Amino acid sequence: MKIKVITIGKTAEKYLITGIKEYEKRLSRFISFSWDEIPDISSRGKTSTIELKEREGDLILKKLKQSDIVVLFDAKGVQYSSEGFYNWFEKKALTGISSITFVVGGAYGFSDSVYQRSNEKISFSKMTFSHQMIRLILIEQIYRAYSIKHNLPYHH
Repeated sequence: MKIKVITIGKTAEKYLITGIKEYEKRLSRFISFSWDEIPDISSRGKTSTIELKEREGDLILKKLKQSDIVVLFDAKGVQYSSEGFYNWFEKKALTGISSITFVVGGAYGFSDSVYQRSNEKISFSKMTFSHQMIRLILIEQIYRAYSIKHNLPYHH
């Protein structure tokens, strides 16, 4: 399977970068994984939230192909246990899906056009996480799903 993650902004915290790199290395034996970072749009208080979401949305949509299965991380998305997330991946694989694009939006969420383009929404929690931290959580959960699939002791 190929997995791409589109994010708004860079991961700046060194401890998060270290963790992300570790899981990238671990995942490389199972899947093709890539990041596509869209630079933050500086608003300096002059851009409304709606306009900011629209500008970010346009940049996200430019990164997508017509054939992409697009999954947004959104507070209103479906929540899974780790085993449930693994089962979600397995269902995708069984239906012949070989590529998934996850999108982590900016601080204010997604534009309507990005919601319309998405195929699904997933939420990791009812809690709010920083956009930098959710990247580490996401890649760790993808690795955990593959460790469940391959019966590795990591999940225990």
